[in-house]
Amino acid sequence: MYQAIVFLPLIGALIAGLAGTKIFQNLGRDADVYGDHTAHADHAHDDHHGHYEGPAWPMYLTTGLLCVSAVLSWIVFLGFLHEGHDAKVEVLRWVNSGAFTANWTLRIDTLTVVMLVVVNTISALVHVYSLGYMSHDEHQPRFFAYLSLFTFAMLMLVTSDNLLQMFFGWEGVGLMSYLLIGFWYTRESANAAAIKAFVVNRVGDFGFALGIFGCFYVFQSVEFDTIFAAASTQTGKTIHFLSWEFDTLTTLCLLLFMGAMGKSAQFLLHTWLPDAMEGPTPVSALIHAATMVTAGVFLVARLSPLYELAPHAKEVVVIVGAITAFFAATVGLVQNDIKRVIAHSTCSQLGYMFVALGLGAYGIAIFHLFTHAFFKALLFLGSGSVIHAMSGEQDMRKMGGLAPHIKKTWILMVIGNLALTGFPLTAGYYSKDAIIESAFAGHSTFAFALLVVAAFCTSFYSWRLAFMTFNGKSRADAHTMEHVHESPNVMLVPLYVLAAGALLAGIIFAPYFIGHEEALFWGSAIYRGPENQIIHHIHDVPFWVKAAPFVVMVLGFLLAFLFYIRDTSLPQKLAAMNWPLYQFLLNKWYFDELYWLIFTRPTMWLGRFLWKKGDGFVIDGLGPDGVSARVIDVTRGVVRLQTGYVYHYAFAMLIGVAALVSWFTFGGTH
Repeated sequence: MYQAIVFLPLIGALIAGLAGTKIFQNLGRDADVYGDHTAHADHAHDDHHGHYEGPAWPMYLTTGLLCVSAVLSWIVFLGFLHEGHDAKVEVLRWVNSGAFTANWTLRIDTLTVVMLVVVNTISALVHVYSLGYMSHDEHQPRFFAYLSLFTFAMLMLVTSDNLLQMFFGWEGVGLMSYLLIGFWYTRESANAAAIKAFVVNRVGDFGFALGIFGCFYVFQSVEFDTIFAAASTQTGKTIHFLSWEFDTLTTLCLLLFMGAMGKSAQFLLHTWLPDAMEGPTPVSALIHAATMVTAGVFLVARLSPLYELAPHAKEVVVIVGAITAFFAATVGLVQNDIKRVIAHSTCSQLGYMFVALGLGAYGIAIFHLFTHAFFKALLFLGSGSVIHAMSGEQDMRKMGGLAPHIKKTWILMVIGNLALTGFPLTAGYYSKDAIIESAFAGHSTFAFALLVVAAFCTSFYSWRLAFMTFNGKSRADAHTMEHVHESPNVMLVPLYVLAAGALLAGIIFAPYFIGHEEALFWGSAIYRGPENQIIHHIHDVPFWVKAAPFVVMVLGFLLAFLFYIRDTSLPQKLAAMNWPLYQFLLNKWYFDELYWLIFTRPTMWLGRFLWKKGDGFVIDGLGPDGVSARVIDVTRGVVRLQTGYVYHYAFAMLIGVAALVSWFTFGGTH
């Protein structure tokens, strides 16, 4: 069963990608099965807005296999709820070179099956949603093949039994995110966003690779079990590097966390995530809400036996996570692109997860990862439904008054907002509030304060999005409003499922993830040291700590209601009064401009210098090209001597005779 869960998406990707556009064309039919109303909304900004006339079976094949994989994942997950047993399934013998061995093995434990459910469920729903959303895209088979191949890479990551296997999946999802973000490759902005995501992730992956090298250097293995068993022997030991001594475990954990920062878009390595919205909306929901961006969270949770022994590294994780949660939430306050608001929300919520990880509340972090997948995918796909209804428009300033026209989407988006903001009894209420309480229980006043402020900002920008999009008077042109319509059922059904998860995932699964059954549920998948009692301490925090998230949620809602329902002139007045601050937030703290000045511009100058001066002047001038040029010059000079006139040759001979006579006369006798 485990092999089927992992490899069914790969099979679908290979068949659809290799045969979907070349073979069995006569078996296909025109994919225009939903009518003109399902034309891809994002194509309003793209050159690919023709009708797809190829076979429809690739999208049905990949979607069907993903659905089967998702169902099998739930069967395994529910089995683990009732005393499931860890397992290892060896796929093949992979690398065996001297002391270095790394076999391709599926590591099945509670942490793995939770991730299997998240990845396959969201991927299956995104596939179904894309049946309608991408039904007219002329590169439809390629899109579905990419989606399935991404899912396979993510499954390889979460089932890995060693660091090399994890790195394989890690780089696989990085490659597929590049291909999916730049799916509409004729758009310059999409290509730029894809390259940016790829390059920024390479920065983090460089640290991750160094961490893997360091683990092998220290433990002589990349196998998780070997590393975990020997981790305690490295407590207090140091690594000698360039005349300095570094704490071994702290160094390894920080290097590995650097990889997590890149993949999960944490502060300083976050700049790629908002631009990644250039990809199709289903890509945003799959990669940037529920799966790839959570890889860093999974990495730290998987390596909990290491992090438990490196308290200084955990402190760094808390600080970075808290700053990320606050930073992204403040930027989300003023963004006008509906998808970018949700993208910054994702970045902020990932910060929450890392705070929990740094405090040792690994189960709470994974619980928020689990619940967040449902309501954030719901919000992304819901925004896709809005964009679809608005003929490709993504600017909320050009929306408004859509609730009567797309009531189902409106209700579903409201459900997603309630879960995201932590409304009582929704999924976010159980997981996000638990993180805030753990920050207080873990005596991290810094993290607690930033998370509470971020919760207020989250409530404000979530309801700002809802009010600007669905309420008030329409700000769209008459032509756009004439074509506003609800999405077809093939796009709405996945939203219904996600809405159910956003409402019920918390109340149903909280006892297993963070409640009285959590120790039995997690088993050996997550390690907490004897002194780590964070799960017990969160139940003893004062009432005002428990009430704080609810209070700021209500305040954020009321402020958004005041600004965007009662008096819509207030936002402009406030922005005018605080213009520098407004521009600071609107430009995302100017990180893109800062990185351009510090890194990109000098790198481009250096590259141009090495090209023109190094390659062109030095290498071409003095190297093989230079030698050949000089030979040609000499040859041309010699050729000029061959004039063909006899008196020229006679004159040259006369000069030669005179030179010989002179030499014998004046120098030859010596």
